[in-house]
Amino acid sequence: MSRNTVKENAGEMVDQLPEGATWDDLMQQIYVRQAVEAGLEDCRRGRMIEVGELRKRFGLGG
Repeated sequence: MSRNTVKENAGEMVDQLPEGATWDDLMQQIYVRQAVEAGLEDCRRGRMIEVGELRKRFGLGG
């Protein structure tokens, strides 16, 4: 992700929305962006677990 300010990133996000976009469309884009950035930060800090361990914790098998 770029090192732009939140304000710059928000402006770019709005500019990329289609003409008929709704507030919900914008909120979805913001939510996805936040989730991706949080996941990347967790990876950088080593806060991860293996998929097999996750499946075991939630009783998903396989």
